[in-house]
Amino acid sequence: MPATETFRIPKRRRHVPTARQRLRKALADWGLTDELCDAVVLLASELVTNAVLHCRVPHAQVRVTLTLDGPELTLEVSDPDRDRLPRLHHSAAADDEGGRGLALVSALSDDWGCRQDPYTKCVWARFTVAGRVDVAPATP
Repeated sequence: MPATETFRIPKRRRHVPTARQRLRKALADWGLTDELCDAVVLLASELVTNAVLHCRVPHAQVRVTLTLDGPELTLEVSDPDRDRLPRLHHSAAADDEGGRGLALVSALSDDWGCRQDPYTKCVWARFTVAGRVDVAPATP
């Protein structure tokens, strides 16, 4: 059975560090503390920040799910602005304040994408945990 950590945060910038802390703790509980952990937390910060900044639904919550299933680690960030899918920008200028987040997601994950669910959109990133073939231990 895969190990999963799911939580929601209010759609406010001040809650992005909370998401990072919760994910770092889950990864440590699963025995993952290397560069992969740093990459996952960085990309989570990017995706959660994007959801917080771009979701047009007032008083929304952002759902974050991290799943470890054997050698595959999946990060999912969902918000209720389902019709506004993110786009990868290939031409962010050096002085642009934004526009590089999804390029970073693309560069640091093994695969990524987005989907429209019935009431939300979800942006996901997948990672391969090197040397891991067993199913994650259950968290206490």
